[in-house]
Amino acid sequence: MKILFVVSEVEDLAKTGGLADVAKSLPIALRSLGHDVRIVKPYYKQLADKFKLENVSDEQQVHAGDKEYRFNIKRLELESVPVYCVDYPDYFHRAGLYSDGYQPFGDNAERFAFFSLAALQTARAVDFQPDIIHCNDWHTSLCSYFIKRDQSGFFARTKSLLTIHNGAYQGSYRFADIPFLRPHSELAAQIDSHGNLNFLKMGIVYADKINAVSPNYARELLTPLGSHNLYHELQSRANDVTGILNGCDYQQWDPASDTWLPANYNSESLKGKKVCKKALQEEVGLPVKDGVPLIGMLCRLTEQKGFGYLLPILGQLLQHNVQVLVIGTGDPVISDVLQFNAAQHPDKLVFRDDFSTRIAHMLEAGCDFFLMPSLFEPCGLNQMYSLAFGTIPIVRAVGGLRDTVLDLQMLPEQATGFMFEAPDSSALLNCVRRALLFYHEYPDEFVQMQKRAMRHRFTWYDAALNYQALYQNCLPMDN
Repeated sequence: MKILFVVSEVEDLAKTGGLADVAKSLPIALRSLGHDVRIVKPYYKQLADKFKLENVSDEQQVHAGDKEYRFNIKRLELESVPVYCVDYPDYFHRAGLYSDGYQPFGDNAERFAFFSLAALQTARAVDFQPDIIHCNDWHTSLCSYFIKRDQSGFFARTKSLLTIHNGAYQGSYRFADIPFLRPHSELAAQIDSHGNLNFLKMGIVYADKINAVSPNYARELLTPLGSHNLYHELQSRANDVTGILNGCDYQQWDPASDTWLPANYNSESLKGKKVCKKALQEEVGLPVKDGVPLIGMLCRLTEQKGFGYLLPILGQLLQHNVQVLVIGTGDPVISDVLQFNAAQHPDKLVFRDDFSTRIAHMLEAGCDFFLMPSLFEPCGLNQMYSLAFGTIPIVRAVGGLRDTVLDLQMLPEQATGFMFEAPDSSALLNCVRRALLFYHEYPDEFVQMQKRAMRHRFTWYDAALNYQALYQNCLPMDN
């Protein structure tokens, strides 16, 4: 198949989150299956400054009413996958991808409406006639609308798939503030009572198929509580909604070969993990104690990540014989509470308001447990990294966390972690206490759980096979 993967960010080129990981790994895995996969993304300033790519076609143009947008196309390769970059400096030559720090750009709707149409023009310009256009999140949702309204015939046999990586981010903007879309009266008819157009909703309406990044998240999206207020739209497309679990890049996340670690280890011998724990404790300023369980948490400081459950019981948790390390940036209110508690319990809690790749790998290797008490979690990657590193996940049973972690009470012989269900602080505290009790009272069984966790694999090859089947399901029988 010919697959055009349209996305706003790609790992190694421009990244803010897990979307970029998928946008790199999935196309590479699909190409290994023999498909002709091309990526289209914006030519951001950080990409332009690093690569200084040449144009691969004549200057291109798209029209919105009486306005003409002229742009260029750059090209590079990412592990043999061609990546075409839409070069429109007014929109993409900025310091950030979506914001200037904490404040989103005011013209994001205009930027990504333009990019969605420019991505289709890019396919025409390089004469790549796709069987499938794979759209990702709200930023590229409008591609599915534009191909259905294409008058050229170039996309007459093309089908579209929309992947929802995080349904909480929908791209809802005042239609009157999006000049690029004003000529599209069909979209104007979709604005809500506040005058807003919801980009993700349009993708759900116009895409041929819709999928989420884990089977359980797909099920949650079809419920009133888990649909992020898009219940009616998703329910109307319920037969077209499925879930495919993301994979994990085990080349980057392998404790046996990870160059960020002071010592390597594998599921046959965990000696190196003790070295990593000692080095991590020394680096962050925690007392070096091997017999004290170290719980790590590495994430954005947002309500989604479960701080509403964690912060109220943090004091009670720290009464136990335990150490806690939290690393992340984001909401200053959450940061302030963590800073205050760290000052009150310097030998038990450390909070770092920063992030680096090295410290992320150190935390995954050096901790005994990894905490993810998420309000919702479409797929999650850190629990996969934790399993690979023998760091036992403590998670809430939502989204992809439920699909990847096996709880001790439910499956004692196969268990790889600990889960709780109720969305409240007491359930979280009880779950952590279960984990601590297991660590202290059953040390041999805890080591066996670590080794079992390290042998679990969630590969991009398996994910690519599932996407291949989904693409084929989109296409006419004679394709």
